[in-house]
Amino acid sequence: MAPEQAATPEMTKLQRRQAAKEARQAERTRQARKHSIQRVAVRSACVLILAGLAGGLGWWIFQPKPGTYVASQGNAHVAGEATSFRYSSDPPTSGPHFAGTAAWGVHEQPIPKALQIHNLEDGGVLVQYNCFDCNDLIFRLKDIVRRYPDKVILAPYPGMKSRIGLTAWSYIDAFDQFDEPRILRFIEAHRGIDHHSRYGGFGS
Repeated sequence: MAPEQAATPEMTKLQRRQAAKEARQAERTRQARKHSIQRVAVRSACVLILAGLAGGLGWWIFQPKPGTYVASQGNAHVAGEATSFRYSSDPPTSGPHFAGTAAWGVHEQPIPKALQIHNLEDGGVLVQYNCFDCNDLIFRLKDIVRRYPDKVILAPYPGMKSRIGLTAWSYIDAFDQFDEPRILRFIEAHRGIDHHSRYGGFGS
Protein backbone atom coordinates (compact mmCIF):
# COMPACT_ATOMS: atom_id res chain seq x y z
CA MET A 1 0.00 0.00 0.00
CA ALA A 2 1.43 3.36 -1.03
CA PRO A 3 2.25 5.76 1.79
CA GLU A 4 -0.25 8.65 2.32
CA GLN A 5 0.94 11.81 0.55
CA ALA A 6 1.46 14.80 2.84
CA ALA A 7 -0.54 17.96 2.08
CA THR A 8 1.45 20.56 0.22
CA PRO A 9 1.35 24.28 1.11
CA GLU A 10 -0.47 24.93 -2.20
CA MET A 11 -3.24 22.45 -1.34
CA THR A 12 -3.65 23.96 2.11
CA LYS A 13 -4.01 27.44 0.60
CA LEU A 14 -6.64 26.19 -1.85
CA GLN A 15 -8.53 24.52 0.93
CA ARG A 16 -8.49 27.73 2.96
CA ARG A 17 -9.78 29.71 -0.01
CA GLN A 18 -12.51 27.17 -0.63
CA ALA A 19 -13.48 27.15 3.03
CA ALA A 20 -13.60 30.96 3.10
CA LYS A 21 -15.68 30.98 -0.07
CA GLU A 22 -18.11 28.46 1.37
CA ALA A 23 -18.32 30.45 4.61
CA ARG A 24 -19.12 33.65 2.71
CA GLN A 25 -21.76 31.85 0.67
CA ALA A 26 -23.28 30.38 3.81
CA GLU A 27 -23.37 33.84 5.43
CA ARG A 28 -25.04 35.34 2.35
CA THR A 29 -27.60 32.54 2.38
CA ARG A 30 -28.25 33.07 6.08
CA GLN A 31 -28.66 36.84 5.63
CA ALA A 32 -30.96 36.35 2.64
CA ARG A 33 -33.11 33.92 4.64
CA LYS A 34 -33.18 36.35 7.58
CA HIS A 35 -34.27 39.26 5.36
CA SER A 36 -36.89 37.09 3.68
CA ILE A 37 -38.35 36.13 7.05
CA GLN A 38 -38.36 39.78 8.12
CA ARG A 39 -40.15 40.84 4.93
CA VAL A 40 -42.78 38.15 5.41
CA ALA A 41 -43.25 39.21 9.04
CA VAL A 42 -43.62 42.88 8.09
CA ARG A 43 -46.08 42.08 5.30
CA SER A 44 -48.10 39.85 7.60
CA ALA A 45 -48.21 42.56 10.25
CA CYS A 46 -49.33 45.13 7.66
CA VAL A 47 -52.07 42.81 6.43
CA LEU A 48 -53.30 42.23 9.98
CA ILE A 49 -53.26 45.96 10.75
CA LEU A 50 -55.12 46.83 7.54
CA ALA A 51 -57.63 44.06 8.16
CA GLY A 52 -58.19 45.34 11.67
CA LEU A 53 -58.63 48.91 10.48
CA ALA A 54 -61.00 47.83 7.72
CA GLY A 55 -63.00 45.73 10.13
CA GLY A 56 -63.19 48.52 12.67
CA LEU A 57 -64.18 51.06 10.04
CA GLY A 58 -66.78 48.71 8.63
CA TRP A 59 -68.23 48.12 12.08
CA TRP A 60 -68.31 51.87 12.74
CA ILE A 61 -70.05 52.58 9.43
CA PHE A 62 -72.51 49.72 9.42
CA GLN A 63 -73.23 49.23 13.10
CA PRO A 64 -76.95 49.47 13.88
CA LYS A 65 -77.99 52.86 15.21
CA PRO A 66 -79.79 53.04 18.55
CA GLY A 67 -83.57 52.89 18.34
CA THR A 68 -86.03 51.33 15.92
CA TYR A 69 -85.82 52.31 12.26
CA VAL A 70 -88.99 53.80 10.77
CA ALA A 71 -89.11 54.24 6.99
CA SER A 72 -89.17 57.89 5.96
CA GLN A 73 -92.50 59.42 4.99
CA GLY A 74 -90.87 62.30 3.15
CA ASN A 75 -90.28 65.90 4.14
CA ALA A 76 -92.99 67.93 2.40
CA HIS A 77 -93.76 71.36 3.85
CA VAL A 78 -97.33 72.14 4.88
CA ALA A 79 -98.98 75.39 5.92
CA GLY A 80 -100.98 73.90 8.79
CA GLU A 81 -101.00 70.89 11.08
CA ALA A 82 -101.31 67.73 8.97
CA THR A 83 -104.26 66.40 10.97
CA SER A 84 -105.40 64.06 8.21
CA PHE A 85 -101.96 62.55 7.67
CA ARG A 86 -101.26 59.21 9.34
CA TYR A 87 -97.73 59.22 10.73
CA SER A 88 -96.16 55.78 10.96
CA SER A 89 -94.87 56.32 14.50
CA ASP A 90 -95.98 58.22 17.57
CA PRO A 91 -94.19 60.53 18.20
CA PRO A 92 -93.50 60.98 14.47
CA THR A 93 -90.06 60.61 12.93
CA SER A 94 -90.64 62.05 9.45
CA GLY A 95 -93.38 63.27 7.13
CA PRO A 96 -95.17 66.55 6.32
CA HIS A 97 -94.09 69.43 8.54
CA PHE A 98 -94.04 73.19 8.98
CA ALA A 99 -91.40 75.38 7.38
CA GLY A 100 -90.38 76.67 10.81
CA THR A 101 -88.73 74.90 13.74
CA ALA A 102 -89.09 74.84 17.51
CA ALA A 103 -86.39 76.37 19.69
CA TRP A 104 -83.74 73.96 20.93
CA GLY A 105 -83.71 73.22 24.64
CA VAL A 106 -86.35 72.63 27.30
CA HIS A 107 -90.05 73.21 26.58
CA GLU A 108 -92.82 73.18 29.15
CA GLN A 109 -95.61 72.76 26.58
CA PRO A 110 -96.11 70.06 23.92
CA ILE A 111 -94.68 70.77 20.48
CA PRO A 112 -96.97 70.23 17.46
CA LYS A 113 -96.02 67.17 15.44
CA ALA A 114 -95.61 69.13 12.22
CA LEU A 115 -93.20 71.48 13.98
CA GLN A 116 -91.01 68.95 15.77
CA ILE A 117 -90.51 66.93 12.57
CA HIS A 118 -88.63 69.83 10.98
CA ASN A 119 -86.29 69.85 13.98
CA LEU A 120 -85.60 66.17 13.32
CA GLU A 121 -84.87 66.91 9.67
CA ASP A 122 -82.36 69.53 10.80
CA GLY A 123 -80.47 66.87 12.74
CA GLY A 124 -82.25 67.31 16.03
CA VAL A 125 -83.24 64.76 18.67
CA LEU A 126 -86.42 65.06 20.70
CA VAL A 127 -86.71 63.69 24.22
CA GLN A 128 -90.38 63.63 25.20
CA TYR A 129 -92.24 62.34 28.23
CA ASN A 130 -95.77 61.46 29.27
CA CYS A 131 -96.28 61.12 33.00
CA PHE A 132 -98.04 62.66 36.00
CA ASP A 133 -96.39 63.64 39.25
CA CYS A 134 -92.95 62.75 37.87
CA ASN A 135 -90.90 65.80 38.79
CA ASP A 136 -87.84 63.67 39.50
CA LEU A 137 -87.95 62.16 36.00
CA ILE A 138 -88.42 65.56 34.38
CA PHE A 139 -85.54 67.00 36.41
CA ARG A 140 -83.20 64.22 35.26
CA LEU A 141 -84.28 64.59 31.63
CA LYS A 142 -83.70 68.34 31.80
CA ASP A 143 -80.22 67.71 33.18
CA ILE A 144 -79.37 65.62 30.11
CA VAL A 145 -80.87 67.96 27.52
CA ARG A 146 -79.18 71.04 28.99
CA ARG A 147 -75.77 69.49 28.35
CA TYR A 148 -76.24 70.21 24.64
CA PRO A 149 -76.15 73.76 23.24
CA ASP A 150 -78.47 72.85 20.36
CA LYS A 151 -80.01 70.00 18.35
CA VAL A 152 -81.78 68.51 21.39
CA ILE A 153 -85.28 69.27 22.70
CA LEU A 154 -87.18 68.18 25.80
CA ALA A 155 -90.96 68.50 25.85
CA PRO A 156 -94.06 66.80 27.24
CA TYR A 157 -96.03 64.58 24.85
CA PRO A 158 -99.51 63.79 26.20
CA GLY A 159 -101.02 60.56 24.96
CA MET A 160 -97.73 58.79 24.27
CA LYS A 161 -97.93 55.10 25.21
CA SER A 162 -94.57 55.07 26.98
CA ARG A 163 -93.29 57.43 29.66
CA ILE A 164 -90.21 58.38 27.62
CA GLY A 165 -89.89 58.69 23.86
CA LEU A 166 -86.75 59.52 21.88
CA THR A 167 -87.04 60.49 18.23
CA ALA A 168 -84.63 61.35 15.44
CA TRP A 169 -85.22 61.36 11.70
CA SER A 170 -86.52 57.83 10.88
CA TYR A 171 -85.65 56.47 14.34
CA ILE A 172 -87.59 56.07 17.57
CA ASP A 173 -86.95 54.56 20.98
CA ALA A 174 -89.63 54.29 23.67
CA PHE A 175 -89.42 52.98 27.24
CA ASP A 176 -90.82 53.59 30.71
CA GLN A 177 -87.86 53.60 33.11
CA PHE A 178 -85.25 56.35 33.14
CA ASP A 179 -82.05 55.07 31.50
CA GLU A 180 -79.39 57.75 31.11
CA PRO A 181 -76.87 55.65 29.09
CA ARG A 182 -79.64 54.65 26.69
CA ILE A 183 -80.72 58.25 26.21
CA LEU A 184 -77.17 59.47 25.70
CA ARG A 185 -76.40 56.74 23.16
CA PHE A 186 -79.44 57.74 21.13
CA ILE A 187 -78.59 61.43 21.23
CA GLU A 188 -74.92 60.93 20.37
CA ALA A 189 -75.75 58.61 17.45
CA HIS A 190 -78.37 60.84 15.80
CA ARG A 191 -77.71 64.44 16.83
CA GLY A 192 -76.37 66.80 14.18
CA ILE A 193 -77.07 64.68 11.08
CA ASP A 194 -78.80 66.90 8.53
CA HIS A 195 -81.36 65.11 6.36
CA HIS A 196 -82.33 67.77 3.81
CA SER A 197 -79.88 66.61 1.13
CA ARG A 198 -81.49 63.18 1.01
CA TYR A 199 -84.68 64.68 -0.33
CA GLY A 200 -83.48 67.13 -2.93
CA GLY A 201 -82.82 70.01 -0.57
CA PHE A 202 -86.43 70.78 0.37
CA GLY A 203 -86.96 72.77 3.52
CA SER A 204 -84.50 74.91 5.37
